[in-house]
Amino acid sequence: MSSITLPHVPHYVTAPPTKENLEYADLAIIDISKAGSEEGRAALAIELKEALLNFGFFYVVNHEYSQAQTARMFDIADVPFSAVTDDEKQIYASTRKQNGILQGYTSVQYADTDGRVCDQLVQYCIHRNVTERRHPEALLPLLPEIQEFSKHNYFNVLYPILRLIARSLELPEDTLLNKHTFDAVGETSVRFIKYYPRTEEEEAKTKNVWLKGHTDFGSITILWSQPVAALQIQTREGEWRWIRHMENALVINAGDAMNFLTGGYYKGTIHRVVQPPVDQRNYTRLGMFFFAIPNDDIKLVPMVESPVLQKVGIQRRCEDSEALTMGHWRRARTMAYGVSKLKSGEEKGVEEEIIHGVVIKHYN
Repeated sequence: MSSITLPHVPHYVTAPPTKENLEYADLAIIDISKAGSEEGRAALAIELKEALLNFGFFYVVNHEYSQAQTARMFDIADVPFSAVTDDEKQIYASTRKQNGILQGYTSVQYADTDGRVCDQLVQYCIHRNVTERRHPEALLPLLPEIQEFSKHNYFNVLYPILRLIARSLELPEDTLLNKHTFDAVGETSVRFIKYYPRTEEEEAKTKNVWLKGHTDFGSITILWSQPVAALQIQTREGEWRWIRHMENALVINAGDAMNFLTGGYYKGTIHRVVQPPVDQRNYTRLGMFFFAIPNDDIKLVPMVESPVLQKVGIQRRCEDSEALTMGHWRRARTMAYGVSKLKSGEEKGVEEEIIHGVVIKHYN
């Protein structure tokens, strides 16, 4: 696609990187370009295994998108927010509460336990096949680029990672690919999310937490790194550490579905979004995500054929006979968000909800 033919999009001005001295997580960096050879995959599978077991988060570099392409996509990612009126956003609102479908706009939800403060964020979710539903007028000329971006995430990032995870479990490399097929029924999607600064009063009420600590409900989440420091992960020792911005890198983490499929071996890492450092507090935070979710008909039971899982032991979150399909799980999680009544858990600062017999924790 020649740059001459691309539709004009206003440039999204990002914040400069913070100069504050933050406690960052020391994440592994996976060079995905090495996955093209047998020797490269063998080495990367070991690196990825250690990364998932240590932090559950890691960077991916050399993913075949140039810095210019990435910058262009961030410009496009801002269009659903800056070029669409509030009235038009209502037309394209998601039906999350009705049927668990996130496609479209999801606006402010309640963030604190008493429902006093609304999340200052709006997200626009686009199915991996962008023709699944209608879109606002401003996005129509940009759909070919968004579709290309979706396929790039799917085939050039997600697929190599799934091959490496299968290999790390001593399974055939296509094991997880067969559970994540592009044309199957499912809700793998591109998501653009924009956070807006809060007032000092709102920050005080929520103790500067913009999005509570949680795990993602899918298998793999791909975040395109951006400069506003706000994402934190909880280490295995229970400490919160910041995620450092790395230019044109991807930040990858595993979610609940991967936890189910690996019998607790690769756990979803708890992460949250907090108020940015002082030198970035007047900027919006624009996020560009790819949420990978197994096919709707995949039953979320451990891959017991893995020699690795057989050796370390399998931890089930429910009995196999009671396990849900991915479709049932994502709908239940999506419809419950912001609606379920959370109860205090045994751990300090942890609230819980039970969805189909599985305990879901939220960390304040």
